[in-house]
Amino acid sequence: MPAHGSEALMSVEDDEESAYTLLERGKGLLESGNPAKAVVLLQRALVAEPRKGSILEMLGRAEYSCGRYQAASVRFEDALEVDPTNDYAHYCLGLCCLKTKSGRKAGGHFKLAWQLSPKEMYSEMAARFGA
Repeated sequence: MPAHGSEALMSVEDDEESAYTLLERGKGLLESGNPAKAVVLLQRALVAEPRKGSILEMLGRAEYSCGRYQAASVRFEDALEVDPTNDYAHYCLGLCCLKTKSGRKAGGHFKLAWQLSPKEMYSEMAARFGA
């Protein structure tokens, strides 16, 4: 029987907390050099919160760290659907484009990242790849 009223609200809050906990644990694993384990946790977080930009971005980072550049590209593209102004997702998508031999697209993403947030690393990549 579906939850009603405050029970339904508690269920939603539990799911959000669970996704947040999985995100934080996945981030910790990624930062400690365990990207494959991070992917597993972040995929679970994504099931709970499929349109959460922070989860999509972190999963993209983990996939990239595992050498799964095409999968990472999809995650960063999904993150940009949620928030087209995500400068870091544009930057990472540019890096994925370089790894998957889509250099022309890479320059555009580096340029967008730099326009959204004029960080030196974005500027350097935009200049280097002709954007």
